[in-house]
Amino acid sequence: MNESVRARARRAMVAVIVAGALVGAPSVASAAPVPTASVTATRVAPAAKPVVKKFANCSALNKAHKGGVAKAGVKFNKVNGKNKAFKVKPTFSTALYNANSRMDRDRDGIACEKG
Repeated sequence: MNESVRARARRAMVAVIVAGALVGAPSVASAAPVPTASVTATRVAPAAKPVVKKFANCSALNKAHKGGVAKAGVKFNKVNGKNKAFKVKPTFSTALYNANSRMDRDRDGIACEKG
């Protein structure tokens, strides 16, 4: 079973905290103070950001994304100022749209739309 480094570190931290709580809990049998376990934090590297592809032109973008690329939340394709339904559903990705926004000539939030 493959486990991520973050999951293993989290499990180790929980085990240390639980062990420290159990060791530090007052016992009925002994009145002597029990030393508590020290907790050390481990630094986990942040996850790498996904690579967003910047396409050379709409032909290249449409080979990978048939209906173009739209910002998240776009509901319609604006044609001559009117909302039209999508003829081909675009891929919704704000990061991918931002990388290729120069190909959105009508500025409706969809780059290289079909129709």
